[in-house]
Amino acid sequence: MLNLIPQTKNWLRANGDRPVEAKPFSSLSSYKSIKHHQTLAKTLGIPNPFYRSTEGMTDKLTLIDGKPVLNFAWCDYLGLSQHPEMIAAANEATSTFGTTLSASRMVSGDTPLHRELEAEIARTIGVEAALAFVSGHAANVSTIGTLMNSDDLIVHDEFVHNSAVVGMRLSGAETRSFKHNRLDALENILRSERTKYRNVLVVIEGLYSTEGDLPDLARIVEIKERYGAWLMVDDAHGCGVLGATGRGLAEHCGVDGAKVDIWMGTLSKAYASCGGYIAGNTELIDTLRYAAPGFVFSVGLPPSMTAAALTALRIIQREPERVQRLHHNSKLFFDGAHARGLDTGRAAGIAMLPIMVGLTARAAKMVARVLERGVNASFIMYPGVPMNAARLRFFLSSELTEADINLALDVTKEELSR
Repeated sequence: MLNLIPQTKNWLRANGDRPVEAKPFSSLSSYKSIKHHQTLAKTLGIPNPFYRSTEGMTDKLTLIDGKPVLNFAWCDYLGLSQHPEMIAAANEATSTFGTTLSASRMVSGDTPLHRELEAEIARTIGVEAALAFVSGHAANVSTIGTLMNSDDLIVHDEFVHNSAVVGMRLSGAETRSFKHNRLDALENILRSERTKYRNVLVVIEGLYSTEGDLPDLARIVEIKERYGAWLMVDDAHGCGVLGATGRGLAEHCGVDGAKVDIWMGTLSKAYASCGGYIAGNTELIDTLRYAAPGFVFSVGLPPSMTAAALTALRIIQREPERVQRLHHNSKLFFDGAHARGLDTGRAAGIAMLPIMVGLTARAAKMVARVLERGVNASFIMYPGVPMNAARLRFFLSSELTEADINLALDVTKEELSR
């Protein structure tokens, strides 16, 4: 008792020897919020739009409740998840190395596949080195949390991904957000704040995952160089998608990839595998390889997923027409949506397009009705997007036909008009 901290002593004086009981998880505000929304949805007759059971899929169809539907809800942008070479590569890697590395790569060792994948990613982007993480979320969290601290400032677009926001909190750095793609606001923050901090990191995305629009990379590079800041681009939805050959935002904008200090990307979307990566110069990657908790203290990417991602990169280089078909289908959807009077918000018309609905309940009902009619789209609501800006999100694929796209748009238009 003599060693108890003062707060504990005071508590004991007030409560005697009564045992302390842990509160149930049902007392958590997050649990109460979830149950409130579930009850409200049930009252309004809205089916749960989340965690649908997918029973099988092909390159453009998915089986839900025993019914094949057109799949606009997956990020398999280039139709590679069912590619025979991808499956063969994953199977061969499993046969050679087993199903898992079973420990951190620092202690269990690398495989040649991991090193080949990282070299291929670096070559694709045009930087010196890359590091593959077991998840894209972990890549963002660990990288920002490792590089930045309380002496630093992070300036970010208001719509950056949750993983970047969590990394900022972990870092302890000061943060400032600027209105989406408002680069004058970004520059104003840097002009007034830069000299107060040791390091400054600017964080943006390549293809914004809820808006479908793009930043002006060339101008942002010019701004960050003028104010001596680092630039991090989360190109999760851009890698394999943007640019004539799918090399990402830098290729799309005609900017040297090495002008960006930190590239982040995922392996789970266009590359049809799993995991994420950080790419940049050798000093950055060496720092993360030995200091990023999400890499050092986490299991390495499974051999099967490593081989699949490596194979995807090589297929895309060999078959750039997949990227061109994706761009063609994106334009068909974008132009078709506007011809039908559908609102695509800020979308640039590449790969991911929202159809704006507004009220959350209306969008939730709509996504259920279009699914009943054979179209699987995503339901996006607050806090993923601003309040009363709910939407249906459509991920395009190189494997869709014009008839598929017209069907999806016609169904969406009809259900939105109800």
